[in-house]
Amino acid sequence: MACFVATLGVGLLLGLFNLSAANKDTCDLYAAVGQSLTLPFVYKELGNSHILRWTHNSTIIFYMQQGKVSVGKPDDLSSAGSLLLKNLQVTSAGIYQVNVLHRNNTLAIAWTGRLCVMDKVSKPQLTYVCDLKSNAVNLNCGVAKPQGLVFSWVLDKKSLPSETKQTLSISLKQLKEERSFSCSVANKVSKESSNSVYPTCKAPPDLCFTRKTVIGALAGGAGLIFLLLLIVMVLCCRLRRNKTQMKLWGKSEQRLFSLNKQAPDSISPEYETMHLAKDSPPPSPKPSPRVCYQNASEAEVHIESKPPHLSAAAEGQQPSPVPKPRIKTQNM
Repeated sequence: MACFVATLGVGLLLGLFNLSAANKDTCDLYAAVGQSLTLPFVYKELGNSHILRWTHNSTIIFYMQQGKVSVGKPDDLSSAGSLLLKNLQVTSAGIYQVNVLHRNNTLAIAWTGRLCVMDKVSKPQLTYVCDLKSNAVNLNCGVAKPQGLVFSWVLDKKSLPSETKQTLSISLKQLKEERSFSCSVANKVSKESSNSVYPTCKAPPDLCFTRKTVIGALAGGAGLIFLLLLIVMVLCCRLRRNKTQMKLWGKSEQRLFSLNKQAPDSISPEYETMHLAKDSPPPSPKPSPRVCYQNASEAEVHIESKPPHLSAAAEGQQPSPVPKPRIKTQNM
């Protein structure tokens, strides 16, 4: 009974010590989900006379006394006292402690460690975007959960130790030749690398024009446009003026033609009959309107150059108030 009380007291003291160690944020051991891990404890003098006890967060997971296992599986314990953990899960993380006691319940050796269990990282997907404005190519190492992960970059199979971010920016001048990029992502329990990528970005051509040259070209273009507009306006004004003159000339032509057409009809038949002499020759057949138009023009010319000639019978009679012009006719 006294031995049991002494053993219990030692266990309580070690438990208090382990609780203080559990408050630490650092982990002594790391493992991935689904992985198997052997806790690194070795006691080569372990024998059947010893009492061995493993706990997980103060819960007994393995107990052996005088070579007999009462809690756990005998195959999970090595001859040196190491404990094998299989198919770890997130709930497997925590404080693991082992105590080895002598037959008289005195402490022979103890070990305590904190285990952290996390997921393995997934394979990253490397993508790139050509940014011609900044004359650079931006690469991104895509992964599902980037928090707490470590990134690394490789350029042409050479590591870039200064680049530890998820993104990488490279000047386009460095891409004049074909170059390969790859990235890796890692945590405490795993590491994965992406496939190699060969960015194909073309740098914009260098412009050698100065500011004065550009301003001069713009000013020259503006002046040329103004000159063209001025020429178009002048041509439009001239065309409009020509159309107006042609319209006025057409109206005057039409008016003159109508006056000339009405001139033969101005002489009435009563005037010709009243002044016709008895011995005057018989009148010629009435010409067509076209001939009358031509004869009227010739008559006007003949009247201006030669005075009218009256017949002898007409001289003996009383002169008429208005002389009748003689119309020279053409033989049809």
